Amino acid sequence: MSVSVRLNPLVVIGCVVAVALVAGFFAYAEGDTSELADAPSTTRIHTPTKALDIVRSSTPARSAVGVSRRLYDSSPVAVLADRHDRRAQKVAIASATTLGVPVLINDATAPVELKRLGARRVLTFGKTLDVEGAQAVSLDPAKAAETVADLRGATAPHSPRRLDAIVVTRSRAANAAAVATARNAGADVLQIRSTDPRRTPAVAKALAARPGTPVIALGTPFVRNFAYTLKVVRSHVVQPTGGYLALPGKHYTAMYGYPGAPSLGVLGEQGAKASIKRVQHLARKYRRVSTAEFVPTFEVIATVASGSAGKDKDYSQEASIKTLTPLIDAAEKAGVYVILDLQPGRTNFLKQAKRYRSLLERPNVGLALDPEWRLKKKQKHLRQIGSVQVAEINRVSDWLAKLTRRNALPQKIFVLHQFSLSMIKHRSRLETRHAELATVIHVDGSGPQGAKQGTWKTLRRTAPAGVFWGWKNFIDEDPHMLTAQETWRRVKPHPSLISYQ
Repeated sequence: MSVSVRLNPLVVIGCVVAVALVAGFFAYAEGDTSELADAPSTTRIHTPTKALDIVRSSTPARSAVGVSRRLYDSSPVAVLADRHDRRAQKVAIASATTLGVPVLINDATAPVELKRLGARRVLTFGKTLDVEGAQAVSLDPAKAAETVADLRGATAPHSPRRLDAIVVTRSRAANAAAVATARNAGADVLQIRSTDPRRTPAVAKALAARPGTPVIALGTPFVRNFAYTLKVVRSHVVQPTGGYLALPGKHYTAMYGYPGAPSLGVLGEQGAKASIKRVQHLARKYRRVSTAEFVPTFEVIATVASGSAGKDKDYSQEASIKTLTPLIDAAEKAGVYVILDLQPGRTNFLKQAKRYRSLLERPNVGLALDPEWRLKKKQKHLRQIGSVQVAEINRVSDWLAKLTRRNALPQKIFVLHQFSLSMIKHRSRLETRHAELATVIHVDGSGPQGAKQGTWKTLRRTAPAGVFWGWKNFIDEDPHMLTAQETWRRVKPHPSLISYQ
């Protein structure tokens, strides 16, 4: 939709003359103010056609041009400021706001944009700037502090516009010219410092309230993940217990095991209903010692390491989706999070993960990889401790992130079990930037508490940035298993995932 806003030539003349009379600091590069009456008098704006348009800019000047291109069809009068003069930019923005026209920062892209706008008159601030094909009126910003208030009061402001568009930026101050240009066109401006609206409830609410309004995002940092996070908040896709993010801000208290197999962990010691009651009771134990949010969780062994090769020769027994679905259905109804754990034997993690695609497409289901049970050729379980190259882990996280993004699912927990540095080769290369995933390194060794704390410190010391941490309490294998109160007091930082086996 295009909108024409007619600027009264007398108002334009009055604005400029008022600056001259009040401030007394006009100097004309060419022509005089009377010639402004000859300029075209129509500024045209339009609603963006793209649902999301990311301006791949790296400077405030490029951001300002990007907004101008996307919101203005034409503007007979425009404002241009020296990119090295902050005071000049401040006055330029105030003047552009008074007139309701674009304000640009002088760089190589500005002259091209002025030509596209059809700007016949350009008010320039700061260093004298030549503008090809337009009459430049150069203004000295030296007296800006004294005259901006008078300038606003002495001129007739343009009629307020309302444009159905939202511009988002990491910093209103850093992109002040772009912000002013957007607002002069009638667009709304939101600040998202992290580029992730899920992390700012007020911004998420504002975007969700206008699901059909086009969004323009300023800057290359928005390129990687903003399309996904915007879709999530506008669809109001939340975690089973609320909120857009799995982590941080929550702690997951988990029972580990396989349905119907008590020897594999506490989750298999009872049926689904009893397991739900037990894991809810576990979460309540932690709520008694802290005001933090605790989420009852099942970590279900979906593929179980096997001592025999089996038909597929991979030394791993894969549970069917039919077997796991009743437990996951019951968990979803009860607000219990589920993590599927893979023990792949001689096959690879990605192949096994894809087997459970339909379950991972559910909003309450995350994924865990257990390198202890990832064998090389000729290796067998319990004879060697397994290991995995980080490249294989990254292939799984890439696939899971794409699956989550494609289905606009809430952020998933992605767990990596580890109790030895040798279990994950080249761990420093671990990909942790996926907005769709919250990556947890789960320190799951058993033994005396001193040894477990030593492992905790060792694994954390060399960890890649961007990971969260998990701790496992072994009911039978730990000589002294920590109570909920002891776990919360002794394990620092507080684990994001606390599981029991």
